[in-house]
Amino acid sequence: MKNTTLIIGAVYGLLSVILGAFGAHALKKVISVEKLISFETGVRYQMYAALFLLIVGYILKFETPSEKWISILMIAGTFIFSVTIYLLAFSEVAAIPTKIIGPLTPLGGLLMIISWAMLIFYLVKNKI
Repeated sequence: MKNTTLIIGAVYGLLSVILGAFGAHALKKVISVEKLISFETGVRYQMYAALFLLIVGYILKFETPSEKWISILMIAGTFIFSVTIYLLAFSEVAAIPTKIIGPLTPLGGLLMIISWAMLIFYLVKNKI
């Protein structure tokens, strides 16, 4: 799980830089300013998660289920949160069912919040 966490953290970082550049240069002419701001939020939170996963990948031993869940919840939460935001940003130019995708975004955010809370509990408990 440690290697998976580090690899996914690096992939999330790479993709956030690529998507950020894509948003800054190619999307201005395609989607509205409001949708572009939303897209940038997805990119920003994906980068935060990338850094989180890289740090957690180095500080956790992944010996307990809770240590593994810290990583799993951030990976899944970020994927759900950011991908749904990206899809919603393109809802003006593509036939994307926003009524189905929209409610998933907060679920991804909730998983990310739980991951952060679990990390705090782990750090306090282990006095790191």
